Amino acid sequence: MNCRIEISLATQRLVLFEQAHQSREFLISTARNGAGEQLNSECTPRGRHVIAAKIGAGAAANTVFVGRQATGEIYSKSFAASQPPNRDWILTRVLWLSGCEPGHNQGGERDSYARYIYIHGTPDDTVLGTSGSRGCVRMRNDAVIELFERVTVGCVVDINE
Repeated sequence: MNCRIEISLATQRLVLFEQAHQSREFLISTARNGAGEQLNSECTPRGRHVIAAKIGAGAAANTVFVGRQATGEIYSKSFAASQPPNRDWILTRVLWLSGCEPGHNQGGERDSYARYIYIHGTPDDTVLGTSGSRGCVRMRNDAVIELFERVTVGCVVDINE
């Protein structure tokens, strides 16, 4: 499959291109701290990336992931109420990004892969269309399932301001 993803930090949109044609656009949420590549900045890294791993194939919508592993829990408002407040929920699917630009988003303290930058599902009541994550790209659960099914490992992901 020939795919490419463009993520716009300015418009909070993810656009999927298949066979060089725009096929789908999704509303997203990127980092509340804005753009940046530095380790522990909680910023969304810019530049060219690839999907390094696809995690969660076949998992139920709202499956909770911690450390890229399904916990066996399913997110719900009542479950969330029993958890620590302000938890950054990683749900449903995980597309783990790896930077392609040495010294910018690859290597050292600027490495997107080592920073665990993902495209992932988020609770359905999370506000999208505005920045709010801790660096990752958040999507609706149904949207991340659709994207997951349409992309392959190695798919190019360009993140632009």
